[in-house]
Amino acid sequence: MSNIILATASNLISVDVRSNGQQIRELMVRAKDEGARVVHFPEGALSGYVKSEISAWEEVDWQCVRTEIGLICGLAKALGIFVVLGCNHRLNSPHLPHNSLYVISDSGEIVDRYDKRYCSHAEINNWYSPGLLPVIFTVDGYRFGLALCIELCFPELFMEYCNLGADCVLLSAYARDPMYQILAQARATDNNLWISVSTPAQCAAGLASAICGPDGSVTARASTDGAPSLIQTIIDKDDARYEIALNRARPWRALARTGDIYASRRVEDTRSLDKLSI
Repeated sequence: MSNIILATASNLISVDVRSNGQQIRELMVRAKDEGARVVHFPEGALSGYVKSEISAWEEVDWQCVRTEIGLICGLAKALGIFVVLGCNHRLNSPHLPHNSLYVISDSGEIVDRYDKRYCSHAEINNWYSPGLLPVIFTVDGYRFGLALCIELCFPELFMEYCNLGADCVLLSAYARDPMYQILAQARATDNNLWISVSTPAQCAAGLASAICGPDGSVTARASTDGAPSLIQTIIDKDDARYEIALNRARPWRALARTGDIYASRRVEDTRSLDKLSI
């Protein structure tokens, strides 16, 4: 299997959707120039995020959002790259929108959409309708899963993606909590996945965008200066650095999680049953 280059972008998100769209397209061009096949953007990268850029849904110009998505799709086709784009997704009244990630293919089509399933307390009570399903998409033989922000705190979601055969999970967040960096490394090494964490440029001082390898190591980290940025890593299942993580640890853990190897080796022994023995 050949390798591919993943670019993780940090745009400076504002209340101006057109400005967000222009900056996203500029970063897409940079990603292509640097050889990227997939470019990954933060939570709310185009539409803005609630509370920070959006104080009420009535403020949102949904037609402008659609127009900008159309321009981004057109550029993805022209560049021949895949784009994972954070953007709110409007539902029919009276339902609250989804907090979503659009998957835009290299042919310029929206081929899937991930809707945040584990919404925060504030999100689920005031802002968003939860999603239902995991999303996996494939680029050049590599399988990508999608997640959003606080979902990093739910290890079962990443185990689910591991069981679905994901090679990498793209996590978009609008967050400043430095603990998320540690959690991302833990989820990567727990499940032997690449994990890309994309955050807005304005969050970089607390939580800069980063990419973790399947052994939990950080392969790239964005600057903390708050300027729009782009980092990248090579995803390569034949990389010798990850031989143990991918070819030994991951299949062993999959086997261990079934429990069969332990069930067949359990013993009937009085000293095993007696918990007070020495």
